[in-house]
Amino acid sequence: MQPSIPQARCRVARPVAPRAGVLRFSPARASPAAPGAEPDVTFRVKLLVIFLLTIILSISLVAWTVSGRISRRFEELAAQRSAALVEQFRIEFARRGEELGRIVGGLADAEATLRMAIELASANPDYSLYIHDARGLARAHQLAFVEMLESNGSVFSSSHQPNRFGLKNEWADPALDWTAEGAFLMREGFPSERSDGSPGPARSELVLVAVRRVGVGEKKIFIIGGQVLDASFLNSLVLPEGMRALLYRDLQPAFSPEQLLGRAGAVAQPQKLVPLIEKARAGAATAPAGAAVTDTVRWTDADADAEAFHAIPLRGRAGDLLGVMLAGSSRRELVETQRFIRQMALLAGVVGVLFALALSWWSAVRITLPVERLAGAAGRVAAGDWDARVYVGSRDEIGALADAFNQMTRQLAEQRERLLQAERVAAWRELARRLAHELKNPLFPLQITIENLQRARQQRPEQFDEVFRESTATLLAELDNLKTIVGRFSEFARMPAPNLGAVDVNDMVRNAVRLFEGQFSGAGRPQIETSLHLEEDLPPIQADRDLLHRAMQNLVLNALDAMAAGGTLTVRTARIGAGVRIEVTDTGQGLTREECERLFTPYYTTKQYGTGLGLAIVQSVVSDHAGRISVQSEPGAGATFRIELPSQPPPQLVAPEK
Repeated sequence: MQPSIPQARCRVARPVAPRAGVLRFSPARASPAAPGAEPDVTFRVKLLVIFLLTIILSISLVAWTVSGRISRRFEELAAQRSAALVEQFRIEFARRGEELGRIVGGLADAEATLRMAIELASANPDYSLYIHDARGLARAHQLAFVEMLESNGSVFSSSHQPNRFGLKNEWADPALDWTAEGAFLMREGFPSERSDGSPGPARSELVLVAVRRVGVGEKKIFIIGGQVLDASFLNSLVLPEGMRALLYRDLQPAFSPEQLLGRAGAVAQPQKLVPLIEKARAGAATAPAGAAVTDTVRWTDADADAEAFHAIPLRGRAGDLLGVMLAGSSRRELVETQRFIRQMALLAGVVGVLFALALSWWSAVRITLPVERLAGAAGRVAAGDWDARVYVGSRDEIGALADAFNQMTRQLAEQRERLLQAERVAAWRELARRLAHELKNPLFPLQITIENLQRARQQRPEQFDEVFRESTATLLAELDNLKTIVGRFSEFARMPAPNLGAVDVNDMVRNAVRLFEGQFSGAGRPQIETSLHLEEDLPPIQADRDLLHRAMQNLVLNALDAMAAGGTLTVRTARIGAGVRIEVTDTGQGLTREECERLFTPYYTTKQYGTGLGLAIVQSVVSDHAGRISVQSEPGAGATFRIELPSQPPPQLVAPEK
């Protein structure tokens, strides 16, 4: 079996070729922007946008990178300063504990204390003799309080609470080595006075305590000394600029603003620190001893007023939370630096934009101006000015492009001239061939008729009159045929300019088809069915009714000739954008690609008869209305002729005839 050969399929659109004295335009949907027309976005604008984006993105990237690195560096410095402050707090806390241990140890080693211990080691000691000794020792050594305990833990002298005489201290374990234990934190109650001098409720303080034992034999006494941890402790710390230290004494279950101390005493807006303190409280139960909790506190809506805090839980001997040390680092310097960077970036951006504008102008002079000249020259060439030339003084790629363009236009002009000459010769040859073909048919009968007259005159003079009448009738008929042929060629040569007016396309189509109803179903003729698909509410267009009617007649007649054995004629109309479309489809034998490409050429025909001017006239009418005509066909499957017409041709469509 031989392989099947696919049939050719063609779809040809004829370009609009305006006649002299008539201006044309192509529908926007059917053709690209005309050469030389101003583009939507010029190369100069694109170049400016590229420069602007490059500079802005570069500045933004640098500003973002610098700001990010500075932020990270500030965070690292703030963390280092906070860590240094925390370490300083620990060192100061340890120093004060050692100093307190030395003071209490000195009290224990004093001669008076040793004598007191010896006397109390007797069989029946009188502790009441020493009930006020603790007050004197506290004043003498500037301690917040001093207490003396028996070996069993009972208090026999207290500097701040004398009424505790005889009460037992549960935490003073005689088995511990208190010297090795060191100083520790604890809560301690102190008496208070009202404004009128009367005793008030006891107040609880956070104190640093040291314990020593002294005595003879098994009977020893405890010497307890303590210092209150308050603002004086914070003032002993050396704080870097932009940092501060706060102390919250966790002496009550609920948050108490009075227990939050700064170096100057009370702290403003203490409620802002509640979340951080609660977080430190919660972390104290699970975090390792000495672990800090960090958070940022915003005092106002301004970012510069925020502080980064490190909260360190302060624990007692039993691990219970007794307070929180807060080391705050101001973020003002960071925020102001970031603001300065943004301001400088904005300033650099403005300068960059101005620089980009200047660079774009310079680039336009150096780059885009020659390109614009080339584009303008190309537009002039597209408009028909084949002598357009471009002068570019540079010797770079733009100059080479200009030289190549000028050489191209010279070659195009030479080739165009040769092509025009060849087309003129081909056109005259085709015209001569068609004229010879058309005139040959009537000339042959004329010659035969004249020869018959001559023979009749010489051989049968008596019958000459009858032959003369028949011959003259034949001569007149063939002369009329010659006049008809000459008239067709003359009519095509002087197609009238359109006389524009409102045209109902659907009505025009119906009238044109109605003229051929007799040929669709006439006796002895092949049956042809018609199918009209006309879009309703089709808007009227500005056109020449008679010329469009004539073009439609030619298309219908062409379809009838293509369906010699009958078929179906289909006509469609539709709205397309700002115009209308007319389609004429037949079910004839179809056309090859070569026939499609030559179909609208004047004097070309695929029939055994005819002048080949019908479709050429159709194209001329469509062209005169600034429209577009195309054909879609394949052998054996009929053909579709498609006409697209604008609804409102430009005002300068028809130029005055000269």
